[in-house]
Amino acid sequence: MTEAVAMPVSENERHRLLLEAITDYAIYMLDSGGHVSSWNPGAERFKGYTASEIMGAHFSRFYTEDDRARGLPEEILRTAANAGRYEGEGWRVRKDGRRFWAHVVVDPIRSATGDLLGFAKITRDLTERRAREEELRRSQEQFRLLVQGVTDYAIYMLDPDGHVASWNAGAQRIKGYAPWEILGKHFSRFYTEEDREDGLPLRALETARQEGRFENEGWRVRKDGTRFWASVVVDAIHDDEGELIGFAKVTRDITEKREAQKALEVAHEELLQSRKMEALGQLAGGIAHDFNNLLMAISGSLELLQRRLPNDPQITRLIDNALQGAQRGSALTGRLLAFARRQPLEPRLVDLPSLIEGLRDLLQLSLGGDIQIEVSASPAMPPVMVDAAQLELALLNVATNARDAMPDGGRLTIRISQEEAPSARDTDRTLARRVCLAISDTGEGMDEETLARAADPFFTTKGPGKGTGLGLSVVHGLLEESGGRLILKSWKGEGTTVEMWFTAVTAPQGQLANTSTKSSDKSVVDTPLTVLAVDDDALVLMNTVIMLEDLGYEVIEANSGAEALAKLDEHEVDLLLTDHAMPQMSGTELAHAARERHPGLQVLLATGFLELPKDSTCANLPKLLKPFSMEQLQTAIREATDY
Repeated sequence: MTEAVAMPVSENERHRLLLEAITDYAIYMLDSGGHVSSWNPGAERFKGYTASEIMGAHFSRFYTEDDRARGLPEEILRTAANAGRYEGEGWRVRKDGRRFWAHVVVDPIRSATGDLLGFAKITRDLTERRAREEELRRSQEQFRLLVQGVTDYAIYMLDPDGHVASWNAGAQRIKGYAPWEILGKHFSRFYTEEDREDGLPLRALETARQEGRFENEGWRVRKDGTRFWASVVVDAIHDDEGELIGFAKVTRDITEKREAQKALEVAHEELLQSRKMEALGQLAGGIAHDFNNLLMAISGSLELLQRRLPNDPQITRLIDNALQGAQRGSALTGRLLAFARRQPLEPRLVDLPSLIEGLRDLLQLSLGGDIQIEVSASPAMPPVMVDAAQLELALLNVATNARDAMPDGGRLTIRISQEEAPSARDTDRTLARRVCLAISDTGEGMDEETLARAADPFFTTKGPGKGTGLGLSVVHGLLEESGGRLILKSWKGEGTTVEMWFTAVTAPQGQLANTSTKSSDKSVVDTPLTVLAVDDDALVLMNTVIMLEDLGYEVIEANSGAEALAKLDEHEVDLLLTDHAMPQMSGTELAHAARERHPGLQVLLATGFLELPKDSTCANLPKLLKPFSMEQLQTAIREATDY
């Protein structure tokens, strides 16, 4: 069998076979006038024309109507002939009228002598690629508009060295720089001087470069020099090959959020302190009430004993000392009740030098032996109108602060003077006379910031558990309610002076507050009365009954509200003298129930503190504060019964 012999293929045949094998490109020839003179399968696939349909036709039919109207096909051939080549992109039209985006290259074909024979035209369909590029462009534009539209965040780009490469509207609003002012500048200008010296900007970029991200909060600086608290995120940006091309930086101004958080923390701390003080106040109030009952039993028994013993000077002196001790205890319970807010202000005329002298031993005990107390007072000081117990508490608060400011000892100076008040508002001559009670220490003093907040409630410079921050605020409240004024003076390292200013009062003779213990002579009752005495404390009840009997009253006793109601039904009673804080039925509840059964019954409440509901029908009942003397008891009974 004879083997087939391969026939040699000419050069032209190889070119033809090559062109016919290409389907991704439309490759065809045009004559010098632009008419199609060859057509490959790629051209047929792109354009939709068969060779028999298109051969001899002008290539302008592949262009849009607008392009033909403006002469683009002729311009392309002219450019190719003159420049030696034309390359471009644009819309082209298929046979069925659909458009596609084409990349076109047109080369002139010349003879050996340089005459133009025609053109070689190569067209590639780039519709899909252009659609992807257009989608990417739209996406990038949308992202650009999104970033530019954000005003709550500063979003901008940095080059690898930290220079600003882009700038959105939020960055301009937050930092204050317009784009032309900041583009190309190093981002470290946004940091405080101390942060720049500490190298924070470079550490931020290095962290982002090494770990891909840096995030923190801190002070940043605006163009005008003002500071704001910023939340910052820096992300490293890499290209497809993994090379670092820059950083994306997002900054948010959270100054208001930080201030709100701080305010919330302060409010939370104040709430905790308030609950703590409320618990302490309840405890103090309870202790004071129980202590008042003990003092009532002690002082009442001493006074009764004093009336019964023979007139022996030594025995009288001992009993007087014991009564003065009970009186001091009563003053202490008054301070506890004031602290617990269980006792309303009871302003009265007070001689400040006498009050300070009476409090001196307690002050020295509170301050310790390392602190010396010096007291000076101008002669003929007028009295002031103030609650004495509350003022004593205020003085102890100020002294405690002074002691804490002098840990190594020092001197506490108390000066009482009469002078003009340092206030331009005091234009009325009657208000211009003021008494100043100044307490000065030789302690560490306060700076301006601390001094400005020293009287704020719950503000304290002491460590946890060492102060409530209520000392000076209590003093301020007392003076405000008493028509006075608090002035603080302090310099760092030079001590502190607390000035309490009061209105000077002309005291009618005999009306100045007197705290000395008085012995009451046995009085005769003008009108015989039957008194029902009620108290759940047996010791207090016994002393009260004996006092009433010594004063000449007929007495019926009961140790509870229920027993008292039963006795009221059995006896004719002129006055109900009852303790307030009793179990099961309080004194006010007993008074209400008793008056329902016996309208017009006179009631007197004997108590260490008195808190009545505002809507109570017994809210205006007269009261007798424990511990009380026989003289105070008789006075209260006469006032309650109008005898």
